[in-house]
Amino acid sequence: MNAEIVTIGTELLLGEIVDTNSAYITRQLRDIGVNVYYLTTVGDNKERIAAAIRTALSRSDVVITTGGLGPTVDDMTREGVALATNRPLEFRPDLFEQIRERFEQLGAPMSENNRVQAYIPAGAIPLTNRLGTAPCFIVETEQGTVISLPGVPREMKDMLAQSVIPYLRERTGGKGIIKARVLRTAGIGESMIDAQIADLETWSNPTVGLAAHTGQTDIRITARADTEAEADALIAQAEAIIRERLGRYIFGTDRDQLEDVFLALLRERGLTLAVSYTGPADDSFARRFPASDIVCARLFTPTLSELLTRLGLDPDSPPETLDFGQLARLEARHVLQSTGAQVTIAYVTADVGTGIAAVMGEGERVRRYKFGGALVEAPAWASTWAIGMAWQLVREQQA
Repeated sequence: MNAEIVTIGTELLLGEIVDTNSAYITRQLRDIGVNVYYLTTVGDNKERIAAAIRTALSRSDVVITTGGLGPTVDDMTREGVALATNRPLEFRPDLFEQIRERFEQLGAPMSENNRVQAYIPAGAIPLTNRLGTAPCFIVETEQGTVISLPGVPREMKDMLAQSVIPYLRERTGGKGIIKARVLRTAGIGESMIDAQIADLETWSNPTVGLAAHTGQTDIRITARADTEAEADALIAQAEAIIRERLGRYIFGTDRDQLEDVFLALLRERGLTLAVSYTGPADDSFARRFPASDIVCARLFTPTLSELLTRLGLDPDSPPETLDFGQLARLEARHVLQSTGAQVTIAYVTADVGTGIAAVMGEGERVRRYKFGGALVEAPAWASTWAIGMAWQLVREQQA
């Protein structure tokens, strides 16, 4: 079974709110074996809503809409679904009574405009909204099924669990699940990973795909099977091959965070860490390393001239003449000696360049970047690479 999600609301198109509903629904559908191939967003216009639903029905078995079920003039999902499925809206006294009772429970007066919420496409299956006032519905057609849910995430999640997932499970016979596992890597770029496992990315079940983030790349393995055990076996097969080829770069799985894994490794091996950041005020790097028995020092230097003075270099050196990788290495060595930490990370950045270094004993790793332009992700990108370098260094030094 294939599905498409249509999120409705002009506020989504204007960027006033972020669509989190689609990601949540997709995960729930994935776990019952329903594929989602398209996500569509459309504004509050009944003709455009109808057109989006018609397009979705032409390529998917199930269309799930969210939003546009309120009582105001711009809530047009009911009209859009009715138009797309060629049926009139009909007033449902039973739904109107539910709405009235819901307002009584809330201790709030019901406005006359709430009456429009009791209109749903003729022949639709009503769904009870336990947490809100907007009745929802399922429209079954020869082309496919349209399921309309609230845009309020709390209401949508409850209705999805209580009504929609059971309905879809019954439609699919309750068979088939999709499971996914994410292998998280550090210290290697997306293109290098692709070169190592391109053959696996052509598999149809399980599927293997890459997702690049800021300075870090995930490898997602997704398997479809009739049972959880069968899906797990398919995932394990692919994971074993990936680990054989890229194991030295895999720091964790699923929701593991690089800095957490790194600090746990330091704790396990009885090592302490000192970190140094030089550049414009930005506490994002320091936030990744809260002070603790493991993090014995966190140094911040606001200007390059101050760093150069501390390292015994000319504080008036033009920034464009500096080797930022070498500066980071010198700072990491300086911090190693001055703090007594066993591992240090130095991060030096300015408009014209960035350098990162990780040092442990005689071992070191150094990189320099020139991002160019106003790359707002540069601090996160460089700090993630720095942590990955330190993580690999510790593993190799004490292997």
